[in-house]
Amino acid sequence: MPLVEVNGVGLYREVVGDGDPLVLVHGSWDDHYAWLRVRDAFAERFRVLVYDRRGHSRSERPPGQGTRFEDEEDLAALITALGSGPAYVAANSFGASTALGLAARRPELFRGLTVHEPPLLDVVADDPVPLPMITSVRQELAAVLDHLRAGEDLEGARRFMDGIALGPGEWDKLPDKARDTVVANAPTFLDEHGDPAWAALDLDRLAGRAVPLLVTHGTTSPAWLHPIAARLTETLPQARAHVFEGSGHVPHVTSPEEYVDVVTGFVEEIRRAG
Repeated sequence: MPLVEVNGVGLYREVVGDGDPLVLVHGSWDDHYAWLRVRDAFAERFRVLVYDRRGHSRSERPPGQGTRFEDEEDLAALITALGSGPAYVAANSFGASTALGLAARRPELFRGLTVHEPPLLDVVADDPVPLPMITSVRQELAAVLDHLRAGEDLEGARRFMDGIALGPGEWDKLPDKARDTVVANAPTFLDEHGDPAWAALDLDRLAGRAVPLLVTHGTTSPAWLHPIAARLTETLPQARAHVFEGSGHVPHVTSPEEYVDVVTGFVEEIRRAG
């Protein structure tokens, strides 16, 4: 499918299936291909939209410093362009941060939202318990960004996956295609973290929004992601939690059948509630 112009940027998107709209939002370093193992199963029940966020893979990479707000506005435009009213949204990692940020500002766009492990470090900045972990992650992230600024995209990608997102040795386990995608999208990861607000979320504002919310995390994910998920479920009255036993940061890849069941079950709960 050709690029569609969204907020002045050409975005690659695919729409498959029929039914209520479901938009899938990928994380950093990644693209729409990450949803391949769940897309067709979702398409049996939903009209599914997957896309490459700006700066990723087949979408255009605009010059200059970007912001998460721009990603949020892209998501808003894509939901609106579906023409079916508000959408269900399922989002992973930085894509989850993007979806939550939009839900705080534009709740009317969402029928329901499922987020898996948004890396919103700022929401636990006042909690002394995870502080040592969060400090370590920030230091490791700074090292990753130093590699990327030096043009060492491969080393930066390896260090991020092994030291922050997936765990030691996981980079070498990724398929060649996945590693190629990650390295190709490294400049956009650097750009994302040039935005001072990349790790922030207005929890008070979101708490006042009537958006059904499912916050999930995996038991094998890096431990620093767990207190963020806990803070979201503790703070947001509309949120409930689900734990993917034996899965990590990308359950739609490692546990696709369970992921589809969890998201679909959440949607059914919303429908039954009217």
